[in-house]
Amino acid sequence: MRVYDAATFGAALRKRRKELGYTQAQVAAFSGCSAAFLSALENGKETAELGRALRVLNVLALDLEAARREGGAL
Repeated sequence: MRVYDAATFGAALRKRRKELGYTQAQVAAFSGCSAAFLSALENGKETAELGRALRVLNVLALDLEAARREGGAL
């Protein structure tokens, strides 16, 4: 899934978490964050701390890649 904003990032996390059969509380505990943080992240919170978000990705066995787009910067 391509991620263009906080909402699609959160949707990707939620989808993967549910595929794995984990609850928000389980993922939060495994990643060292609160269930409230994970809920906010899944709901597209734009000011979420990057380091904690990356730990959640790691728990869910997801990679984040920054790739150059064709057609210019903006």
